[in-house]
Amino acid sequence: MFFSASVFAQKSEEIKVWGNCGMCKKTIEAAALKGGAKVATWNKDTKMLAVEFKEKKTDLQKIQASIANAGYDTQDIAASSDAYGKLPECCQYARKESDKK
Repeated sequence: MFFSASVFAQKSEEIKVWGNCGMCKKTIEAAALKGGAKVATWNKDTKMLAVEFKEKKTDLQKIQASIANAGYDTQDIAASSDAYGKLPECCQYARKESDKK
């Protein structure tokens, strides 16, 4: 029996994403999925997002851009002040001055 090795290589990565609560978790994970992640799990205590994605379909930059567009700063991409300002009050985490764009 022959099995094809075309099981698309899934890459697993962790990225820092700032947020506060369960509502943040839902939004961050949904934004990561929208950015092309197949699996996304955010830990509100560590602020770490574990993602799995197919490298032929997306990359970390696209996933982080989607999260930033939803209003959340990531380790590499800061959300715009406009996107951040649209977050519910409970989701507006403390931002570094350098992240406010």
